[in-house]
Amino acid sequence: MEVLAEHKVHGGTLKYIRHDSAATGTPMRFSAFVPPGKGPFPVVIWLSGLTCTEDNFTTKAGAYAAAARLGLIVVAPDTSPRGDGVANDEAYDLGQGAGFYLDATQGPWAPHFQMETYVTRDLIGLIEAELPSSGRYGISGHSMGGHGALTLGLRHPKRFESMTAFSPIASPARCPWGEKALRAYLGDDHALWEEHDATYLLANGTVEEFEFDDILIDQGAADPFLEGQLKPDLLAEAAQFIGQPLTLRMHDGYDHSYFFIASFIEDHLEWHAKRLKR
Repeated sequence: MEVLAEHKVHGGTLKYIRHDSAATGTPMRFSAFVPPGKGPFPVVIWLSGLTCTEDNFTTKAGAYAAAARLGLIVVAPDTSPRGDGVANDEAYDLGQGAGFYLDATQGPWAPHFQMETYVTRDLIGLIEAELPSSGRYGISGHSMGGHGALTLGLRHPKRFESMTAFSPIASPARCPWGEKALRAYLGDDHALWEEHDATYLLANGTVEEFEFDDILIDQGAADPFLEGQLKPDLLAEAAQFIGQPLTLRMHDGYDHSYFFIASFIEDHLEWHAKRLKR
């Protein structure tokens, strides 16, 4: 683990870290905020959206005053493997910067695009080894990262005890961003797509299986991607179908930007702290 930079903020410590990932076969980067005190502390993993790196949330979300007050470690990884020899696409919604938090099975993506294993094994393993973690984890994210937070949370309910999302791609199997990525990374089998689609995972699961007392989703009503790409109503319907509590908050006038995230990130961290500290 190589610490690239370290900053004092709100009494805690923010580090930018680079490390080698066995899952991706590449160096990966993440930021980690550790609150003041000795710990151990619960951890919230934040997954960012298309085109983002570990830096977008770190510099724009304004999360660390609340994280310091609540005693939460907050970790924000990069959105994909990167570098020479890593497959890429000219478009912004596929390849580097667009890992979609799944393990690709198709070429040329499969050798490096193993983001589900990276987050749930390599990243958490490093957190456990190097940071004062209590071993209790929540997960959150925005847009593509909201999709990642929901799908990883639902696919790994024994690992993550709390789950929230901002403006998630709620059903990637039924929107242009998701259809493009899922076909490229997983092939043409729609049954495989559904295994990485939060709406299908909810509809095909049970409340007892997931064990979440509630799921928080914040969505801007003025988000230009709301109808064509995000479709949170499908997620809410699936949750209602199986009786899974889900709080969907629609916010008039808010868009898809980090200004929206910064406006409500404290609510999300309080949501996680309440569940991870009880």
